[in-house]
Amino acid sequence: MLNMIETGVDSDRPPVLLAHGLFGSGRNLGGLARRLGESRRVISVDMRNHGDSFHDSDHGYPALAADLAEVIAARGGTADVLGHSMGGKAAMVLALTRPETVRRLVVMDIAPFAYDHSQTELIDAMQAVDLSGLHLRSEADARLAEQVADPGVRAFLLQSLDLKAQPARWKLNLAALRDQMPLITGWPEMPKAVFPGPALFLAGADSDYCGPAQLRAIREYFPEAQIRIVEGAAHWLHADRPVEVAEAVARFLD
Repeated sequence: MLNMIETGVDSDRPPVLLAHGLFGSGRNLGGLARRLGESRRVISVDMRNHGDSFHDSDHGYPALAADLAEVIAARGGTADVLGHSMGGKAAMVLALTRPETVRRLVVMDIAPFAYDHSQTELIDAMQAVDLSGLHLRSEADARLAEQVADPGVRAFLLQSLDLKAQPARWKLNLAALRDQMPLITGWPEMPKAVFPGPALFLAGADSDYCGPAQLRAIREYFPEAQIRIVEGAAHWLHADRPVEVAEAVARFLD
């Protein structure tokens, strides 16, 4: 089973399951977990091939959705499910294939759509870093800076570097993520699938992940969806507008 971080308080409502994006971990959605945990139980997972969860050669969305279903089955059989980016696609596949497990769905800045971008350049950058003799995060940042100029992206990636291991190691299964990148950026064939339940899609106004074609795809699979554009936010909208996003999610789930 996926590695889980359980927070919040017990309530009579089902738990909220949080699924992070590519190269992340369960702690990436910590602000949302704290806000939602004020009134209910929250389960933040490390997706497979990320964080402290298991490594596997299969990183397709049916497998990721099955992982989420296993967690939900162990926590009562029903949950409110929130996913960002890759985690959002996994949450959508779960809702479309096992709708009885999802009471309400929240998807952040992603659509049921096959995108044509790739993130293999970041895998190249991580694999190019010499990890020998690393003990300090500042030193790791300096080495990664030779490949990645953006300090924010470096800080995000370095959250998955285990400096306590000797030698230091990436917690990410980089080989599997590289091999499965077409599946990660793609979308599985689901021509007749529809989720009839309530869904909230939050999209960053400064992001290019939810244009007109992607919004049409959302409507096709999720006819009851509310779609909200978050001004002043890009793809990491929960980091760009943390209070606004957290309050919008809390209101929808309540």
